[in-house]
Amino acid sequence: MIYEPAEDSFLLESIISKYANNKVVLDVGTGSGILADKAKKSGAKSVLATDTNKEAVASVKSRNIKSIQSNLFQKVVGKFDLIICNPPYLPEDKMEDKESKTITTGGKKGDEFILKFLKQSIKHIKKDGIILLLVSSLTPSERINHLMQSLNLSHKVIASKKLFFEKLEIWEIKEKR
Repeated sequence: MIYEPAEDSFLLESIISKYANNKVVLDVGTGSGILADKAKKSGAKSVLATDTNKEAVASVKSRNIKSIQSNLFQKVVGKFDLIICNPPYLPEDKMEDKESKTITTGGKKGDEFILKFLKQSIKHIKKDGIILLLVSSLTPSERINHLMQSLNLSHKVIASKKLFFEKLEIWEIKEKR
C-alpha cells in the first residue's frame, strides 16, 4: 500500500518550490513521490527519495527520481540542503489494520516516528540546511519540542491548514544560531 496524497501532502507540496531550487534534497518516507517530484520540478540540484515500501520506491524510480528502500536514514549517505518529511503522525489505533498503520501511525503516542526522524536527520543536514516537517495537532508535540531543544534546533510554522478534526502545520526546522 502506497500512501495516497491528501491534505497533508498537498500542504507540504505547496511550499516546496520556495525551498528546493538549486538544493540537494532528501524526501524521507516518499510514499507516492509527490514531494520528491515537486522538488525535482522546482529546480533541485538532485533529489533522493526514501521509503520502506518497495512498491513506493519502484514507483518513484519509474519517474526518473533516485529512490532507495530505507528505514528513515538507515541507507542514506551524505548531507542535504533540504530534508522533507510528511511522517506518519497519528497515535496508534488498535482497530487499524497492519498495512494501513505503517503509513498513518507515528507510534503508540503518535510522536515516536518524528522523534526518530529528528535524531537521525541531524547527521544528514548541511550546516545551513532546512528540514520541512509536517506536524498535526493530533500529534503530541511536548517531546518533539524538548528533543529539538536538546539538538539545538528551532522551528517556525510556515504554513497551516485547519481541517474539521485537526490542524496541519509545516515546520521549518533549522539549527539555532
